[in-house]
Amino acid sequence: MQVTETRSEGLRREYKVTLPASELAERLTSELSTLKDRVRINGFRPGKVPIAHLRRLYGRSVMADVVQSAVTEANRKIVEDNNLRLALEPKIDMAGDQAEVEKALDAKGDLDFTVAVEVLPSFELADLSDISLRKLVAEVSETELDEALVRMATQNRSFSPKGEGAEAAEGDRVIVDFTGRIDGEAFEGGTAEGISVEIGSNSFIPGFEPQLVGAKVGESRKVSVTFPENYGSAELAGKPAEFDVTVKEIEGGGEAKVDEDLAKAFGMESLDKLKDGVRGAISRDFEAQSRRRLKKELLDALDTKYGFELPPGLVEQEFAAVWSQVEADLKNSGRTFADEETTEEEARAEYRRIAERRVRLGLVLAQVGASADIKVTDEEVDRALVERVRQYPGQERQVWDYFQKNPAAKAELRAPILEEKTVDHLLGRVNVVDEPTSKEALFRDEDEKAETAA
Repeated sequence: MQVTETRSEGLRREYKVTLPASELAERLTSELSTLKDRVRINGFRPGKVPIAHLRRLYGRSVMADVVQSAVTEANRKIVEDNNLRLALEPKIDMAGDQAEVEKALDAKGDLDFTVAVEVLPSFELADLSDISLRKLVAEVSETELDEALVRMATQNRSFSPKGEGAEAAEGDRVIVDFTGRIDGEAFEGGTAEGISVEIGSNSFIPGFEPQLVGAKVGESRKVSVTFPENYGSAELAGKPAEFDVTVKEIEGGGEAKVDEDLAKAFGMESLDKLKDGVRGAISRDFEAQSRRRLKKELLDALDTKYGFELPPGLVEQEFAAVWSQVEADLKNSGRTFADEETTEEEARAEYRRIAERRVRLGLVLAQVGASADIKVTDEEVDRALVERVRQYPGQERQVWDYFQKNPAAKAELRAPILEEKTVDHLLGRVNVVDEPTSKEALFRDEDEKAETAA
């Protein structure tokens, strides 16, 4: 096997590989010799089938294995001999016309092919001593705690039928049948029976619930609404609709009491214990948001420290994934680039910059992790798997079995763990200053586009 470098530009390398016909024939004969001890052919004793006969019967299929083995060997040789760190899997291109390839497959001509690779860039890790980050810290106020407890009490209150002739009011639960129409035509998913609607919960299409106030059992009403522009179905988003609604039952809600009974309903020993639990849950939400914002600040700072060349294939792969999601989101929402006050060309340029940033930061985090010898233990992966399983109530066994039977899927759980541990390592090397803030300020800009490495 002869390997010759034919191109070296930036992070791209290309090699020409030649297997002489004599070597192909030798490898084919070796494979056929191994095969003759395994096959059973009428008229021949085991192990006594002539190689020439095996070649006539199996030559092409065995040669395909020989070629694949040679490609794998060439790839390994190129990587090892040149000490390469590949960004993507090598691309193989068989050289020559079909006639030349056919001759090679018959071991009557040389086999030529090219191996094109992209390598990872080499760069020095930057000095981070001048980086100073703010960590926004919000305390759980008594008002926030009280509001959370009231919400829990409201959601936990009991409902009972209201008396004859009663009218539906704010806070009541109304059982309804309805049929929805757009431009006079019923639409898919717009008809239902026995649906529970809590007036004031804002769980239905905006404007639907208030129009049920004052309704009585047995009454039919025409409810007019407009689906939100960002509604999940593109066919319905932004469109006006009318619903023929029939009230089947009206239930009044009991008083929402924040007391010892509420604590017991949630499995707590006392109201104080419930308050401690709720305060802790809110505090964890605040801490998680604080961590997200701090991580973004860190990645923003890292992004200013590096400007190395990026593997084009990796960038294109990342951009394709990002752009696919952009197009899917636009389709689902029924919106266009014009609705977003941009053009497709401008959007492509913006999302390509995002893809480049993700690739750059991903490579930086990978090198930091390797340099610091950061590892992910099997126990950490198992804990992540348990958390993943909990996200699918009722399907725990199926999800667990899927990951246990698919090592590659389980291995994918390591990547986010490794990233978070690497981020922790980096945060330990920069100056982080706690900055007290309010809940509103902490969660401000929550819906902005996140340009992270994840």
